[in-house]
Amino acid sequence: MQKKGHVDQRTGREHVLVCLSSSPSNKHVVRVAARMAAAFAGDFTALYVQTPASDRMPAADHRRLEEHAHLAQDLGADVTTVFGTDVDDISDQIVEFARLSGVTKVVVGQSGRRHLWREPTLTERLAQLAPNLEIHILPTTGSDVKAGAGGSRLTRQLIPAVKDLLLTAGILGVVTLIGFAFLALGLTESNIITVYIFGVLVTSLVTRGYACSVIGSFLSVTLFNYLFTEPRMTFHANDPGYPVTFAIMLAASILTGTLAAKLKDHAKLSARAAFRTKVLFDTNQLLQKARDDNDIINITASQLMKLLNRDIIVYPETNGSLSKAYQFTLAPGAENEVFLTDEEQAVAQWAYVHKRRAGATTRTMSHARCLYLAIRINQKVYGVVGIDIHGKPLEPFEKSVLLSILGECALAIENSRNAREKEQAAVLAKNEQLRANLLRAISHDLRTPLTSISGNASNLLYNNDRLDPETRQQIFTDLYDDAQWLIGIVENLLSVTRLEEGRMNFTLSPQLVQEVMEEALRHVNRKGAEHTITMECQDELLLAQMDVRLILQVLVNLVDNAIKYTPAGSHIQVKGFRQGDMAAICVADDGPGIPDELKPKVFEMFFTGNQKIADSRRSLGLGLALCKSIVEAHGGAITLVDNVPHGAVFTFTLPLGEVDLHE
Repeated sequence: MQKKGHVDQRTGREHVLVCLSSSPSNKHVVRVAARMAAAFAGDFTALYVQTPASDRMPAADHRRLEEHAHLAQDLGADVTTVFGTDVDDISDQIVEFARLSGVTKVVVGQSGRRHLWREPTLTERLAQLAPNLEIHILPTTGSDVKAGAGGSRLTRQLIPAVKDLLLTAGILGVVTLIGFAFLALGLTESNIITVYIFGVLVTSLVTRGYACSVIGSFLSVTLFNYLFTEPRMTFHANDPGYPVTFAIMLAASILTGTLAAKLKDHAKLSARAAFRTKVLFDTNQLLQKARDDNDIINITASQLMKLLNRDIIVYPETNGSLSKAYQFTLAPGAENEVFLTDEEQAVAQWAYVHKRRAGATTRTMSHARCLYLAIRINQKVYGVVGIDIHGKPLEPFEKSVLLSILGECALAIENSRNAREKEQAAVLAKNEQLRANLLRAISHDLRTPLTSISGNASNLLYNNDRLDPETRQQIFTDLYDDAQWLIGIVENLLSVTRLEEGRMNFTLSPQLVQEVMEEALRHVNRKGAEHTITMECQDELLLAQMDVRLILQVLVNLVDNAIKYTPAGSHIQVKGFRQGDMAAICVADDGPGIPDELKPKVFEMFFTGNQKIADSRRSLGLGLALCKSIVEAHGGAITLVDNVPHGAVFTFTLPLGEVDLHE
């Protein structure tokens, strides 16, 4: 039997839906639906409608349902679970899901069972609710059970548990006592009827199913007739209107009880769905904040424990193989060696290699205590998760949320590793760029002084006799300047290398700032004679904790920069002073200054800006970067601000020093 449908207008593809059940023949239904989806090259979905009766499903039926869900997933289906309030609601949920998901074909099994009473079957209700949906009904054997029924509907609803019967009897006893109290107070019989109806409502709320509600309704009418109507202690009623009252009371009690029971079941399913959805949402939020793979594993395991209320074991993937297992138990610190046996580890290894589930509740190594699933995206596996089954299989909806969480975990690990790889690639690229800049700078900028030295030396070697003393002296001076410049560059390169590699040895001692400034000015570039250089120290006894050799290099670099980047005749001031609990030294000039857009970059290695240099030598851009590294290694800081009205001021700070007096 089938009804013609249409291709999903949203995707232009066929969408085949198969209904899962615990029926033995449902396996055949799933296979037929899978072949149909493959033939049409369409989407394939396996749907299970979970009802309150699913919780009371026999173990054998539950195992079959699990097998059918696994089979559907192995055949490429997207297994989905929705909630229904009772068996009659299954068809409504199927039709609603089909409408929202764009399903074009539904494949279900048809039971051959016949009942004494006639009620619409699942397939008949589907045809009534969705006349335009193409429904394929496969005949099944008479021994099959209804999809999701979990046993006889009559048995489920009308055979209560002993505990529920005791609760019902207790509630009726309390209600009867209240009725006698009302009677003693002279209240009318209508108030007593209301109390009994309220008792039926309470019964439906505290018991499972509809059986106790119905039993309570009949007993309420019986007790009211026997105890509170004239003549009392008999089942006769003098008032001819009592039969109508009893009928209305019975109908109201049954309706109230069944509605309350249905609402309770619906609320239970809604709360369960809301909790699992919240766990999934929280997992997504927490994984976005995870810092590394360990954080991701811990968050995933914690969320799985919250969802399943079971012990979890995780084998992360490291360098292409599974690493040491991590246990996450419900009782903190209570590790269980049964999860770490060779047999359990072998199952986890199989799941990792084959990228499929294995262990408990599966056909692969089903003797294992745990169910093992791969944490993977496509064919890339990032680990294996083991879930303690211990004789209690997972519910279908739990499994769908579990797979979603594992997918989120795999995606988070992949993103984390991609981010680390990009960061490492960026560091390597930066190092390569620095190395290229250094080689470029050395090849271009060292050529000029080396060529000058070579040319002047050749001139002295071959023309020394023909050179007058003044020219000879100028050549010697140029040779000295070029050699000193090269020595300064080499010193900076060596210092930068030592600082970067952490091989710079610091010898800290308290030194007079004024003496250090005076010594630095004796080593500045010879071009300093063309500038006016002054020195001032506000406190002649100002001490700073420093490595003298390195701080001299900082001061010489700063003063040399001021000489190079300011025209002849400029004023350069070196000043020392106390700044809070630090000693400060500044080098100020009244040259053209440094543009605001270049200020954040002047302390970067190999940055030379667009400044013109009077001696035609372009700097390697190491001096200020080296100054910053040395000062920060001393526990200080270096800053650059504008001089007023023009120029630049470099200021660096050092910790104050104290002299120990030994008598």
